[in-house]
Parts: sequence; C-alpha cells; structure tokens
Amino acid sequence: MPYNRSVTYILGCLALYACLNKSHNLSSEERASIVREVEGGFKNYFAAVRRGGLTAELDYLDDSGDFFWVPPGYDQPISYDSVVAVLNSSAERYRLIENIMDSLHVVPLSPDLASYSARIRSTMRDTSGQTTTLHLVESGIVVRRNETWKLLNGQTAVINP
Repeated sequence: MPYNRSVTYILGCLALYACLNKSHNLSSEERASIVREVEGGFKNYFAAVRRGGLTAELDYLDDSGDFFWVPPGYDQPISYDSVVAVLNSSAERYRLIENIMDSLHVVPLSPDLASYSARIRSTMRDTSGQTTTLHLVESGIVVRRNETWKLLNGQTAVINP
C-alpha cells in the first residue's frame, strides 16, 4: 500500500476507534481542558527547542512502539529510534531553531488522545550564520502519558507560504 494511503488509513482508524470508544463521553469542559493542555504542551515544546535545540524534542515524543513520524522529504514513516538518530545527527548544525504556530486546531478524541493540525513557521540558523525559514503543515495524534501530552504519530510537510 502506498505511503499516503497507509498513513491516512492508520490515522483515520486510530481516530475513529478513539471517537467510538470515548469521545462521546467527554463533556464540553473536558474537551476545552484537553484543548488547553495540548496547546500548552506545544507552547512548552517549542520553547524547549528554542532553548535546548533539536534534541529537546525528544522529551515531547512518545517513545512507545506505537510512535511513527513522516518528516518533510520522506515518503515512508520512520520509527522513534530513527527520529532520535536524525535529531542527534542534526542537532550540532543549528544555533537557533524557532517554531511559531500560525494556526493550531485540536480535536479531543478521548481523555488521553487528541488529533491536531497546524501550520508552523520554522526558522533555523546554522553554525555558519545562514538562516532558513520553512512554512510547514503538520497533522498528527498526541497521547497523554503521565499527565504530559506527547506526539504519538503524524506527518509534516513543507508548503509554500
């Protein structure tokens, strides 16, 4: 099965499963609380990356066997271990990474799962002083682990502004 269909199928099944199991049980207050928590989690995530560089992302990724991600330029999902390797090998190349969400839409699926879609502006300055700004679109699923929201799976693509 080609990547686009398989990732879409997996994300769709996960979202449908979560919705059928628990979504209807969430009150409007619970939904609003989940949205605030996930939004706050992304704010903390981006602040951590700005302070600590690419490897600070690791604290915000779910390290379970259920994790996968499709980064820009990839046509297949990669595992948590592969993401760790990419982040570690790239981290030393950048002095600054600043991600700003131009938009974020969070949909609570259950008390411990939410889907999101976002438009992100990512500015990176490498060790030579070269600055690059990318406009990204991202969608995925976040999971609550020990009262912290972590990225479980999803995909990121570069778009033209």
